[in-house]
Amino acid sequence: MQHPVSAPIGVTVPNFADRIGFARLTHQAFDGVDLRPLRDRLVARIAEGTAQAGEGLDLSLIAQLLGDKEGGLAIQSEILAFHQLFRSPCAVTQPALRVLALAAAIDMGGNTPIEFLLEGSDIELMTLYVVEGVGLPDPLPDHDIAIVIASDSEECREALASIEQAAPRWPRPLLNRPDRIASLDRDKLHRLLAGIAGLDIPATVNAAHAQLSALAQGAIRCEDITGELRFPMIARPRGSHAGVGLAKLDDATALAAYLAGRQEQEFFVARFVDYASADGLYRKYRLAMVDGKPYACHMAIADRWDIWYLNAYMAFSDEKRAEEAAFMRDFDETFAARHRGALAEMSRRVGLDYFTIDCAENEDGELLIFEADNTAVVHNMDSPDVFPYKQPQMRKIFAAFTAMLTRQARAGEGSAT
Repeated sequence: MQHPVSAPIGVTVPNFADRIGFARLTHQAFDGVDLRPLRDRLVARIAEGTAQAGEGLDLSLIAQLLGDKEGGLAIQSEILAFHQLFRSPCAVTQPALRVLALAAAIDMGGNTPIEFLLEGSDIELMTLYVVEGVGLPDPLPDHDIAIVIASDSEECREALASIEQAAPRWPRPLLNRPDRIASLDRDKLHRLLAGIAGLDIPATVNAAHAQLSALAQGAIRCEDITGELRFPMIARPRGSHAGVGLAKLDDATALAAYLAGRQEQEFFVARFVDYASADGLYRKYRLAMVDGKPYACHMAIADRWDIWYLNAYMAFSDEKRAEEAAFMRDFDETFAARHRGALAEMSRRVGLDYFTIDCAENEDGELLIFEADNTAVVHNMDSPDVFPYKQPQMRKIFAAFTAMLTRQARAGEGSAT
């Protein structure tokens, strides 16, 4: 049952399903554990009719981790049709805080991986999937604080709208408000951040396949799409993630060749910024913004502009890891200090309690923003033997996140109903 527009929202003892959870299963996959035997056992339990809802959701994630995204999403859809509330493992039997995470029915990368942020804490996590045609339950499962973990993806729009409708009457503190999450979309963020001193963010605009074809043929100019667009440019299919379809296009000929190999009809395009350092290497940073304060998540160093942490091969370079360790150790006095004003104003405009930033520094030393997101993975899965400096840094981020939840929950205790 969905909430009437004007009715107050109540809370009740939650009817949840237990699951192995996102963090534990992803840890196992990352460590090279063969998940197929567990998958087969869960499939057998489903065939026997003895599987619980949480096991079905775990099976959905395992399928996705094994590369079967379509099959995993089909299982998830079947499970969420009859059950929407799930409890993740908690490190303690008597939690100090109960968090309700509001998720959308999307693939495993479409919601904030909040389990990593709470792993090992004394906080209990319940995840409520806001499903199309079902909406929010009335009354809500009881909790001390809620946080929206759905992304700005088009697939999450209905879930965000349902939460937004109920937000003014929410009985507990509600973090990462859905209207703020919507501003993270690539073609909105540059407008939101325009004019911040010391910050560079290229205008990212939506362009149709036909429009880009006309540009490749010389029928229109870059400026006809957006004023600052020029070659070389960056293009990616709208809605793509993890670098799928991302390309640097140096001229009209390259654009034509790119379009010939793509079936998508909508793309994001932006001017290319050469952010190579003086040594010719590219350095890309991920920051976590927790309650307005920046924290270093990682630093990737490579001889290519399209860096992800994995394709930077940090594990194979002592020199790169030493630089990343120094970046984390001295972050507050160096990187964060250089960009204090830009980061503070960006955090204020974005208005989220927690989000991540993928960024670099341009040739003028400005903070170059690639993306802001509320669903990027911030984890402690890297080997402590290879990356001994990482786990202390990740624990610092996790401690800041749990402290924020506790503080905001206590501040909102007076509003409990």
